[in-house]
Order: sequence, then C-alpha cells, then structure tokens
Amino acid sequence: MTIEELTEQQEQEQERQRGLENRICVCTAAGCISAGAEAVKKALTDAVKAAGKEGKVEVCGTGCLGLCSKGPMVRTSTDGALYGNVAPEDAEALVSDKPADKAKLADKRLDEKSDFFAKQHKVVLSNSGKVDPERIVDYIAEGGYQALAKVIAEMTPQQVIEEVKASGLRGRGGAGYTTGLKWELVAKQRSDIKYIVCNADEGDPGAFMDRSVLEGDPHRVLEGMAIAAYAVGSQQGFIYVRGEYGLAIQRLQTAIKQAERERLLGNRIFESGLQFRLDIRIGAGAFVCGEETALLASIEGRRGQPRQRPPYPPEAGLWGRPTLINNVETFANIPPIINNGSKWFSSVGTATSKGTKVFALAGKINNTGLIEVPMGTPLRTILFDIGGGIPGGRKFKAAQTGGPSGGCIPAEHLDTAVDYESLAKIGSIMGSGGLIVMDDTSCMVDVARFFMEFCMDESCGKCIPCRAGTVQMHDTLVRITKGEATEADIELLKEMCELLRETSLCGLGQTAPNPVLSTLKYFGEEYAAHIQDHRCPAGQCQALAAGSKESGK
Repeated sequence: MTIEELTEQQEQEQERQRGLENRICVCTAAGCISAGAEAVKKALTDAVKAAGKEGKVEVCGTGCLGLCSKGPMVRTSTDGALYGNVAPEDAEALVSDKPADKAKLADKRLDEKSDFFAKQHKVVLSNSGKVDPERIVDYIAEGGYQALAKVIAEMTPQQVIEEVKASGLRGRGGAGYTTGLKWELVAKQRSDIKYIVCNADEGDPGAFMDRSVLEGDPHRVLEGMAIAAYAVGSQQGFIYVRGEYGLAIQRLQTAIKQAERERLLGNRIFESGLQFRLDIRIGAGAFVCGEETALLASIEGRRGQPRQRPPYPPEAGLWGRPTLINNVETFANIPPIINNGSKWFSSVGTATSKGTKVFALAGKINNTGLIEVPMGTPLRTILFDIGGGIPGGRKFKAAQTGGPSGGCIPAEHLDTAVDYESLAKIGSIMGSGGLIVMDDTSCMVDVARFFMEFCMDESCGKCIPCRAGTVQMHDTLVRITKGEATEADIELLKEMCELLRETSLCGLGQTAPNPVLSTLKYFGEEYAAHIQDHRCPAGQCQALAAGSKESGK
C-alpha cells in the first residue's frame, strides 16, 4: 500500500459509512461480552434483516465504551445516542426509526453530558465506540496509519524522537520514565539487530486498561510500535500478552494479519525501506513478568526471573541486543502525538506529567469501568464526579492506586492531584492505572494482608529478601488479623518493609511494602485495635468477629 492508497481507502470508507442510515455499534469488549453483548449483537443483526434494512443499517462490534457497570452498551449513529443495560429484546426498537419505538428505550439512554463522560479527556480511548477492532478499514477511516505514513514521508528518525521527547510523554507502565529519552538510548546503540517489545502483561488485581485497548483498538498499538521501529532502527517486534487475555490475543492476531496483508507491516512499508515484523508471545500469567528483564527472559524461552541491572535493556536486552520496551498505553499515545504535534499533547496535564491517563475503576464505586482523564485531575473528581461515589450510602475509606505495588490513599488526601510526583509524596504510585476503591466496611489490615499474599505468591524466589521477606510479612499480618500479634510485630513489619525496599532485586519486592507502609501510616488505629483491643473495627476479620460485635462494630 502506498500513502496515496491509504488516503484513498480512508476516504472511501468514510463515504461508505456516511451513506448508511444507521450504524449500530455494540461494545464487544470482555466486560460487555460477559454481560450478554454477543446475544444483543445477534438480535440486532436479526432485527436488521427482519426490517429489510440490510445495506442501509450496519451492526458492528466495537471497543469498551467505558461505563462497564451499564453493560451491554450500544451506540447508534442516527442521533449519537448511547444506551446501557441493553437486552436482546431491545433490538427491534434500536433498529426502528419510529419515535414511538425509540421512546421505549428512554430509561436506557445514557446522559453523555453527565460527569462520567463530560469530565473525561480521551486520547488513547478516542476510537472506542467508533472502530470495529476486527476491521482494519474502520481504523483507517478514523485516520489510522496516517501517523506512520507521516514519519516515513516527512520526518527523519531523530525528528520523530525529538517530537516524542518534546511531548513530555512518560511511560504508562508505572515507572514513568521519559519515553523519548528511552527511544533515544536505543537509537544510539550500534547494532545490526534491535528489538521493540510491547509489555501487555497486565497483572495488577482489578486492572484492565491495557486489555481494553488491545480488545478495542489493536491497530493503534501496532502503529505506535511501527513508528518506534522507524525511530530506533528496529525490524522485529514482540507483543508479550498474558494468556488470560484470550480476546485481546485473538484480535491482535487478526490485526497483525490484516496489517501485513495491506503491507502496513512486513517489508517495504509504504514502499519505503522500513521493514518491521511483529510476533505475539503469550505469557503464563506470572506477575513478575511485568518487570522488563523477567519479561525478556520469558520471551527468550527461559524462566521469567529478573536480572541485575545494568546493563539495561536499551543496551543489552532481548538476546543481548538493544531493546525498547514500552507498555500498551504508551505505544497507543504515539500516533496522536505524531498527528497532532507535541505541543498539543503537552498542553494537557501538569508541568511534569503530560497528557492523559487511563484508569480502571473497580471496587466499591458506583460507576465501575474504564476512564481517561488529564494528568493532575484530583482524586476526588475521579471518584465522586466521574466514578459516581460510593454505593449504598457508605462512607469512602481508601483508594489504592498502582495495584499490589501501590499505596492506600485515605479521605484526607482526596484532593491530591493524580500525577507521578503527587502520588509519590503521599506514599503511593501511579502504576499502570488500576484504581481500587474501598468503603468503611473494608479492614485495612486485611487489605494489606491480601496484597502481601499476592506478592508472596507471585515472587519468583530468585532473591532472598523478596522470597523470604514477603512470607514473613504475610505471616505477621495474618497474626494481626487473628489478634495474636504484639506491638513488637509492628516494629518488625516496619523493619522488613525497609529491608525489602532496599535489598530486593526487582520492583516486585521493592514496592511490595507500599500497601503495608501506607496503611500503617494512615490507618494505624486499626492495627492498634487488632493488637490491643483484639477487635476488627470493620468487622471483617473472622477471628476477631466476637470482639467486634461486643464493641458495637
């Protein structure tokens, strides 16, 4: 495919879609599928046939529409309306153009002027609800692969790197390293072989950001990786996806085949000298493989364990060659940066945290789902305006950002700006974007125990501090939840937290203490109640349930 043919295909598909009376998009991401989206889609297809509107009304699947608590979700193009909790019996009314039929759906139509939608700013998720992830022409119609065409036709590799640096984009996988600098490090290495790796090993409990992007807009990630390949001089890439993400893997495989067929991947991309091939590697679900050196070991066919650094992957990564590793969301930001310019991207966010961030809202919150907000948005805005607050009139207690490696943020810090530096100051991290909300029924000691158990089970065992320290910390937390601990155990916990942070080999062990340290800092009275009063204030710890009931809790 030439650049001219790409533009022609874009215009043709746009014209075809404009000629439709109605385009009905059904969210077919994993969340809505589990709620019955496939049955809804089939019912809509059957209703179109029954109404004799084939060729005039199109039914298609699309990516996550965000408000997962209202799934299955459907969007119609006639009026741009968005509907939630759609059932197969609603299909006839959705296909009909009669006002009386549409009136039957009034209670299912969602208000897109509500805070959930109005206070978001979509960049990575801009195609969600617009493109069918299994049709490359849908992506092309929305400007897909134009950024790749632009860098090949108009920019040198160094100019691409400078544009990414100027944007201020930082890695969305958790550490927040400046993306452009990482690209520059790889580009400067003298090697005839370099690799591009997309880290899609999203293992945090409650996190589904990367999965949703891959399920809903896979070509955006492929295009971002191809642009990176052009910039750093790579001809081979790998996408490392955990095996639990069956739908994401399936759609990635389809997208790669389609891109190769259109010669947007492979040899002589856009008739240029750029060659870039992509393969998928499926992980077995080990949390530690989210760490870059463990991920590389797994791709190489070895046990997924981290290694000491330096050398870092940009110098010696996959099979000892220079390797660029970014996560799904980072690569998905690249095409819009190239298309719209670094100034456009850097105008959103804060002075040091540019752009937007995708979060998965989960736990005790009304509007569970996928959101995207500008960096620096206050936590209160995310939880109470966009998230809709706490269900059942319960009281907010804490929010955890950053998964098992993050901290628990109490109500006193609800007005904290959600960016890299602000979260670090209060003992948490951005992480990849999981955000779990807890109400006043949660026991924070038990929450710390849960996440420590997760880290203990997921430790690869290579280094003694993590292998043995997580076990000891977990055992101590269990004793506290049973009312069997003493004040000395608190001091022991603090000592072990410091030991793991300072001596563990990789980020898993180094950040495992965060939930413990943050709950000790902000909810110390709960630890004291378990140890001194032998009661659980939240009434969650079964061994102390009798004491909790006696105290009126």
